[in-house]
Amino acid sequence: MTALLEVEDLAYTYPDGTRALMGVSFSVAEGERVALLGPNGAGKTTLLLALIGIVEAQSGEVRVGGVTLEPETYPEVRRRIGVVFQDPDDQLFMPTVWRDVAFGPANLGLPAEEVESRTKEALAAVGMEEQADRAPHHLSGGEARRAAIATVLSMRPDVLVLDEPTSNLDPVGQRELAELLETLDTTQLIVTHDLPLALRLCPRSIVLNGGRVAADGPTAELLSDAALMAANRLELPYGFDPGTIAGR
Repeated sequence: MTALLEVEDLAYTYPDGTRALMGVSFSVAEGERVALLGPNGAGKTTLLLALIGIVEAQSGEVRVGGVTLEPETYPEVRRRIGVVFQDPDDQLFMPTVWRDVAFGPANLGLPAEEVESRTKEALAAVGMEEQADRAPHHLSGGEARRAAIATVLSMRPDVLVLDEPTSNLDPVGQRELAELLETLDTTQLIVTHDLPLALRLCPRSIVLNGGRVAADGPTAELLSDAALMAANRLELPYGFDPGTIAGR
């Protein structure tokens, strides 16, 4: 499988001396859906920000589709790596859902017909066509999350990165979002504490801890490894057996 996203020996230390990333390396192939797991403080958020240059790593490289992340390529890489942040309010700021989803393509300077086509396509992909004229602050939590995803899909990214996509959603909303993500054919990197979600959606998981890759392998195997789980402060819901859906 061809590597689409490549992270090589990435390192970052905060100004106060905290070492957040220490030689992180992994790759994600085109079409893969990979979970990024780890306890609080593992470096997951720093890594996410480093993928698009918001945090500028002191060493190492990020490449997507063969394009290396550097100041001159920030716009191109940020188009190719679409990040859906944990809080939809970070991405929904226009008067209507339609205008939010159209904002990115419009700012690329695309023709009006192309902006309209991309906006319709992205709204349809997340099932939000009927909410296009609604104000984002009138949406439910699940609808707002879908709208936020649409704002990224309208840019047609190579890789979709989702930060805690099911946070603050009720069980039905979590299930509906999982079903949506299963329908998207975009390569996905899902940062999550929701281990059952990772097991359902992602055949492969990467465990990050202490700024390093602690494990990388089949999700069901990692979640069934009691010693690995304990060492990395990962815990499944009470009574949950990863073997119950490992064969999905």
